[in-house]
Amino acid sequence: MKTFEKPLSAEEEKEMLKRYKLGDMEAKNILIEKNMRLVAHMIKKYHSRERDAEDLISVGTIGLIKAIQSFDADKNIRLATYAAKCIDNELLMMLRAEKKHLREVSMYDSIGMDKEGNEIQIIELVGEENVDVVDDYLFAQRILCLKEKMKEVLTDREYEIIIKRYGLLGEEFTQNEIAKELQISRSYVSRIEKKALEKLKKLLEQNKL
Repeated sequence: MKTFEKPLSAEEEKEMLKRYKLGDMEAKNILIEKNMRLVAHMIKKYHSRERDAEDLISVGTIGLIKAIQSFDADKNIRLATYAAKCIDNELLMMLRAEKKHLREVSMYDSIGMDKEGNEIQIIELVGEENVDVVDDYLFAQRILCLKEKMKEVLTDREYEIIIKRYGLLGEEFTQNEIAKELQISRSYVSRIEKKALEKLKKLLEQNKL
């Protein structure tokens, strides 16, 4: 990451803010340049291998510009104090947008067809009870493991019943139809199905990517 200029002194900052309020765009640019070190500091907690630092700098800079434009110089605080909140808010907005997009993609991923030929989506199988995907960034990623790991957590009979009940490999069957085919009671099928779904939900909760 490149080296940024040192921040303005309190007096220099007041002068630049005064000039900017009078329409001096050069003063605005100076305020931006002299506060880029703050942006670089603020993005550290959001940096990861999946996020490019330059992209974070760009988003943080938008927050800085918004801060400069809306800052009240008459208040007894430094611009940096106010700008830090604006930068953080902008970065959080970006993160929430990422989560929302990932959720929309993964939660509605198709895992099979029902007997009428309609797609069955992950959300229909596992639901969203007590899950806040905005606060849990990993949830949407964990849910993608479902199709790959079903056989690892379910017994052969549980797997067979889930596949048949939800038509994941073709035709969808009722509990009575499955019970008749497997020569067991419908209530036993229901218990197996319930236990299997609990295992799948537990998989989503505990699996770490």
